[in-house]
Amino acid sequence: MESAEIRRRWLSFFEERGHTVVPSASLIADDPTLLLVNAGMVPFKPYFLGETKPPAPRATSVQKCVRTPDIEEVGKTTRHGTFFQMCGNFSFGDYFKEGAIKYAWELLTSSVADGGYGLEPEKLWITVYLDDDEAETIWRDVIGVPAERIQRLGKKDNFWSMGVPGPCGPCSEINYDRGPEFGVEGGPAVNDERYVEIWNLVFMQYERGAGEGKEDFPILGDLPSKNIDTGLGLERLAMILQGVQNMYETDTLRVVMDKATELTGVRYGQAKDTDVSMRVVADHMRTSVMLIGDGVTPGNEGRGYVLRRIMRRAIRNMRLMGATGPVVQELIDVVIETMGQQYPELVTDRKRIETVALAEEAAFLKALKGGTNILDTAVTETKAAGGKVLSGDKAFLLHDTWGFPIDLTLEMAAEQGLSVDEPGFRRLMQEQRDRAKADAKAKKTGHADVSAYRLVADNAGATEFTGYATTQGEARVLGLLVNGMPSPAASEGDEVEVVLDRTPFYAEGGGQLADQGRIKLDSGAVIEVRDVQQPVPGLSVHKGSVQVGEVTVGASAYAAIDVKRRLAIARAHSATHLTHQALRDALGPTAAQAGSENSPGRFRFDFGSPNAVPGSVLTDVEQKINDVLSRELAVTAEIMSIDEAKKQGAIAEFGEKYGEQVRVVTIGDFSKELCGGTHVGNTSQLGLVKLLGESSIGSGVRRVEALVGVDAYNFLAKEHTVVAQLQELVKGRPEELPEKIAAMLGKLKDAEKEIEKFRAEKVLQAAAGLAAGAQDIRGVAVVTGQVPDGTGADDLRKLVLDVRGRIQGDRPAVVALFAVANDRPLTVIATNEAARERGLKAGDLVRTAAKTLGGGGGGKPDVAQGGGQNPVAVGDAIAAVERLVGETA
Repeated sequence: MESAEIRRRWLSFFEERGHTVVPSASLIADDPTLLLVNAGMVPFKPYFLGETKPPAPRATSVQKCVRTPDIEEVGKTTRHGTFFQMCGNFSFGDYFKEGAIKYAWELLTSSVADGGYGLEPEKLWITVYLDDDEAETIWRDVIGVPAERIQRLGKKDNFWSMGVPGPCGPCSEINYDRGPEFGVEGGPAVNDERYVEIWNLVFMQYERGAGEGKEDFPILGDLPSKNIDTGLGLERLAMILQGVQNMYETDTLRVVMDKATELTGVRYGQAKDTDVSMRVVADHMRTSVMLIGDGVTPGNEGRGYVLRRIMRRAIRNMRLMGATGPVVQELIDVVIETMGQQYPELVTDRKRIETVALAEEAAFLKALKGGTNILDTAVTETKAAGGKVLSGDKAFLLHDTWGFPIDLTLEMAAEQGLSVDEPGFRRLMQEQRDRAKADAKAKKTGHADVSAYRLVADNAGATEFTGYATTQGEARVLGLLVNGMPSPAASEGDEVEVVLDRTPFYAEGGGQLADQGRIKLDSGAVIEVRDVQQPVPGLSVHKGSVQVGEVTVGASAYAAIDVKRRLAIARAHSATHLTHQALRDALGPTAAQAGSENSPGRFRFDFGSPNAVPGSVLTDVEQKINDVLSRELAVTAEIMSIDEAKKQGAIAEFGEKYGEQVRVVTIGDFSKELCGGTHVGNTSQLGLVKLLGESSIGSGVRRVEALVGVDAYNFLAKEHTVVAQLQELVKGRPEELPEKIAAMLGKLKDAEKEIEKFRAEKVLQAAAGLAAGAQDIRGVAVVTGQVPDGTGADDLRKLVLDVRGRIQGDRPAVVALFAVANDRPLTVIATNEAARERGLKAGDLVRTAAKTLGGGGGGKPDVAQGGGQNPVAVGDAIAAVERLVGETA
């Protein structure tokens, strides 16, 4: 049974039994504590925590998941993988243990002809929690599983919680016996390789307290309503139903390995090391396609780094198996063909996915060449210093600057006889992650514990947003935080976070900056609001300071936003929509939104593109946008179902999570997008849009920055002033300026060439004198000295080689000359063949000199180059070179 059919049967089975089918959420987690969705229940977490009311009492889904804590282990075994699909059925206060157990048994053991999976009942073993007598009784007496095939396990294996205070409960797992060829008998308590877990039933019935680990926490009592959360691993079931040894041999991964074989000539099963590479390629390429499909783009932090890391690891493993050219195109195509049966959007977005992936491959192949040179230099310096361990900061530099996965650095260093300071590298990586997480958390929560906001949300409920219709209005203070902690009151000068029952303030989201303004209380107190965030879904938190008086919970208030700022942001947001559509019209659907920021009078818009956008295209886009403004198109917003929005062709932003009902913003007949932000009423209100230019912000992602309205006018006015000044300087009309300035620059460039030529000739004239003045150190002709300041590296190198050539060929010679350019010393050292036979190598000499100068260097035995930070040390460096010549010769 193919994976697509396993998925179809799951959803069909539970839909027929009253479950609402919920499409898989994006892999981009709508949860500040998660980088990516890593479990099937993640999209349902707000329902289980009581933050949001579930849309139905029963639900089912097949959720895309990615787990990345052990990427280095992927490929080394057949059990580790990054992407998987979790089939789940959920009950929110509806059926409980008996219902969940009956459904699971029916679906697994019903015949294929009857819509089930057709597993043999006698091969299924059950585990229950130690003291869960109820579950064991249901399995034994209601389902009929023999007691000898039911085992009890402890809290570590059969008790579930989210790792924080909240809902928890015992589990019951269904395991499949794969037979004696996979190990000894005795059930899952003895051998989890033979008795593989396929379905976990979680019975959420208790509330847990604080504690560490999986076992050390107290049970506080029963939940008010009991819930069900189950998860079946689609890949594991596919492994069983397809009769293969492991998940890598199932239909959706085997085809990728077959394609890798076609590209490299290496067969799976041929050798242990190439089998590891095959599994890495299969897993990582599938995960890459799924991540890009959900809007992730390669980058150096967060989920973008996860994608970059696995893509580069896959490409590297293809090269280890013998691939020499680009391989990503063909690997991606086979993943899309296979996974597209389950996720049709992959086929629809094929061009965009390919564009992003191919750009990353090209960038890595280029980085591989440059990074290898850096690594070679670092290895040489480490060996020269007598070390055997490449430092953690060098490994981190290779990762951070060149995108080298740590395992690539480990392997390449090992080939040259060095190990790598992995703990040092991982410490630096963790520091970088901690900084990024702290910055993100501080932005969203202002350093307050999320539980503090949940407490306010539980008491206050969701905040009603009135800002679409009004810019001010009455409200009541429902919650107050001072220094991140709930407080009944706040005084003048306090930094506060205020929750109102209703608010005209827009909370930052969807790329739009938050409103600012004031909240005035009936008591006369005034709060200056600087920012608004939603740390908990539906709860708007107004951040600011008390300017006057005392603020108390329960007080009546009047909230008013800064209207001028709101209108400026609204103009920017509407202009963003126009820019998005104009870029898609010019570049195609691959120019999908990858991020944005709408601030007063200006915006930036990130979009997918493998190459820079030509200036002519950008000019056409700008012209089209401003043409739309002149058409005075109405801007309208409408609430509709997500399905209706898709039918109408509304564009959705990758990574955003949408509910069943969505808000669609339409700009005449030009643009239609899903959007929760604020906008102008008519395109004529934008006045003018000026695109400032575009640039790269990452592999396959470009950024346009622009000004809107008065800000755009002011920019053009300044440009006009500059043009007028240039006209006066060059005595020409505006249209003549490019030609006249180009001519002036051409003359200047020619003059600079003449000066450079004269300077080079003057430097080289010194060659004969330097050669004639060579000193003898133990039979070696040694020329050292400092040439005039400002001499560049190229001229210095020419001079050194000229001097070396003037010394009699059979006499050992070393030429070491120094210069200072831009306050930085540099040196070039050359040796002839006779000197090298005496053990004098230019690379060794230049490292000694560069170390004295406070820098580094390297090169070949015949000529090498280096530099440093301390120009005063040139004399010491010359002495160090002469001393080393004497010691070596």
